[in-house]
Order: sequence, then C-alpha cells, then structure tokens
Amino acid sequence: MSETGLTMLRHQIASAFAYDKPKTLGVAVSGGGDSIALLRLLADWAAAERVMLQAVTVDHGLRPEAAAEAAFVAETCAGLKVKHTTLTWTGWNGQGNVQDAARRARYALMTDWAKARDIDTIALAHTADDQAETFFMRLARASGIDGLTGMQRRRTVDGVTWVRPLLMQERDELRDYLRGLKQVWIDDPSNEDEAYDRIKARKAMAALAPLGLDMHVVGRVMDHLGQVRSALDFATHDHAIDCISVEGGDLVVNRRAFLEATPEVNRRLVAHALRWIASADYGPRGVKLQEFLSAISRGRDATVHGVRLLGGDTTLRLTREHSAVALEVGTVGQVWDGRWRIQGVENDNLIVRALGDDGLAQLGARAEASPPRESLKSSPAVFDGDILVSAPAANHGTGRAELIFPTGHFYTSLLSH
Repeated sequence: MSETGLTMLRHQIASAFAYDKPKTLGVAVSGGGDSIALLRLLADWAAAERVMLQAVTVDHGLRPEAAAEAAFVAETCAGLKVKHTTLTWTGWNGQGNVQDAARRARYALMTDWAKARDIDTIALAHTADDQAETFFMRLARASGIDGLTGMQRRRTVDGVTWVRPLLMQERDELRDYLRGLKQVWIDDPSNEDEAYDRIKARKAMAALAPLGLDMHVVGRVMDHLGQVRSALDFATHDHAIDCISVEGGDLVVNRRAFLEATPEVNRRLVAHALRWIASADYGPRGVKLQEFLSAISRGRDATVHGVRLLGGDTTLRLTREHSAVALEVGTVGQVWDGRWRIQGVENDNLIVRALGDDGLAQLGARAEASPPRESLKSSPAVFDGDILVSAPAANHGTGRAELIFPTGHFYTSLLSH
C-alpha cells in the first residue's frame, strides 16, 4: 500500500473519534480481512491516543470453522496486547431467517458485553463494498428512502454507539494494507455462497461495473438520498411538535394539525410513534401501516404493532395495547416493557405488571384528569400478589414510574434514529 493510502486509512480512523474519543473502545473482529485490518489500525491509534482497546468475537455456532476463527482472533489480539473476548450464541432453533436471527443475536451479545465492561462505543468493520451491496439488496426489496441510504457511519442504540470508521474504504485497500504488514486473515467460505443475498448482490455489482455502476457511484447516490432523508427527518420533527403532545408514555394527536402534512411526513411520523411506544426496532409496513394511517385520518379506533389508537373527532391518543403487555412481569427497579422503571416502593416480594382490569377495579373513583381507561390498563403498576400497591399513572400509592428513553425523547429521537 502506498504511503498516501496508509495516511488516508489512518485519517479515517482518527476522524471517526475526533469529537468524542472514548476512554475504552470496543472493536468487533470476526477474523476476516476487513475486521483484522480495523483491529490493526485501531491498535495503533489507541496506543497513540492512550485509549484502552478491547476486542470481541461472536461465535454463532453455525459453522464448524467458527471456533477456530475465534481462536485465531484471540491469538492475533494477544500479539497486539489487546484484550479479547469470545461470545457464543446458542439460540438458533432452526426457524425463520438464520442470517437475521444471527445478526440480532450478535448485536445483543455485544451490547451486553460492552455494558458489563463500561464500554459505550464499538467499532465495526463495514466497508464501501458492504455499503454498495446493502443498497442493491434493499433495492431488490423495493425499500424506501430509509433503506436505500444504507448503513450509518455512527448510530447509538440502547446506550451503545456503533461506529463504522471504514465505510468509505474499499475492501481491496484493506487487504493491501494487511499484505504490507504480512498479517494473515481468514476468509469465510460463505462469502462465495450464492444462496445468500449479499453474495448475489456482490456478483451483480461486478456484472454492472462495465456500465460505470460501481461502488463509488452507488455511494454518491446514497449520499444524495441521505440528504433527502435528513430533510424529511427535520420536516417530520417539526410536524411532530405542531401536532403531537407527550403525556406519560402516550402520544396525543391533534387530528386537524396532523392532516395538514404531506402523506410521506405523516407516514414517517406514525411509523416512528409506533416504534417508540412499543420500544421496537422495527415497525409495521405496507398495508398494516396504511390502514392505521387511514384510521387516524378518519378519527377511528385501531390497533397495530402492540399500540392502541383511541379515536376522536379532534384529538386521538396512541397508547400501549394491554394485551401486548398483559404477560410482562418484573420487579421494582427493573425496566418493564422496555421503557418503564418503577421506584419509590421497597419490598422484594412485590411485582410489577400491567394495571389491568383487576387493578382498575381496586383504584375506585379516578380523578377527572386521569388518563383514559385503556391507557391506565396497560400502564405499569405494583402488586403484592393480587393486591394493588401502587399505580403511578393514576397517582395511586407511593411508587413513581420513570419513562426510560432508549433512543431519546420522542421529538429528539426523530432526528437520531
């Protein structure tokens, strides 16, 4: 690799952490060329910047070679004096999309690993090639703006910031860098298996290259789409402030103001509202989302994605659906339903669950300003057996319900998803 190329690689690493250099940085390493290159680059950068670097490898248990690959990463890290951990996933039940299940498990395992070590930032080795392949995969699924903008350089989820420092670098450039170091890596044999959509996209790109449609052109298109997405995000944020108010964990919609926006802005706003209330990574799409939007427009009741719409002529309310949380049971101080934590009640024998009809019956007369019955039913409450101790949403008892925002307050999270 030329000195100019090496300088550019080091610049990409340094610029990724220029404004918020972590005390301890995690790096995900599979043993492939991209992640080994990232490990070597970060090891040099961390030593110079006095940052503690820790590496993590996830063995999904899906290939017999995976254990040996994890051992190779551990040996490489030992040579670099980088602490390494191997995490093993044993949750595959043979049902559904294995690639999606493995990806979700990988991120969940790494998130838990990071939090246990007070690591708030993890670097990932996605490249410009990965970005372009993702574009074609999502194009084949008829994705909208959000999907076609591809992977973000930086994203925070559940308290962990995921950074992709090499998103502008080509895969071949990283391998040239490794060859210059005489550093070996392990190629995953599944990278040639055309049963996977990503490999199909990779081969399709090669076929389209003579037309001038390469990863650089795709990257520029994605940049343009990213600017469009950013404009839509700000428009949706401003519209949310005009037409939605937050009451506890509910969202109250001014129907007239809501209908003043364009269909796309309203679609984005409602999709985000559903994810926010349900604490979900993904929301409903297609027909289900359109039917829910139609119900809002007409002021009708509806239910989708674990969220209940309480209709009305002038105002509507989005609240958690009771049946979606009826079986959720926790303890005081723990996070319940992904977004609530009850405090102010001290008794190890108490449980936290949805207030439900039985809890409502024990409340007696409610204040006129109390939330609607459907909202209260799905709100967190403290019970001693079947006896209601505290229902914070109804101002009953001494408990306090704190709303946890995994991705920020409703308004700000519209700009940071």
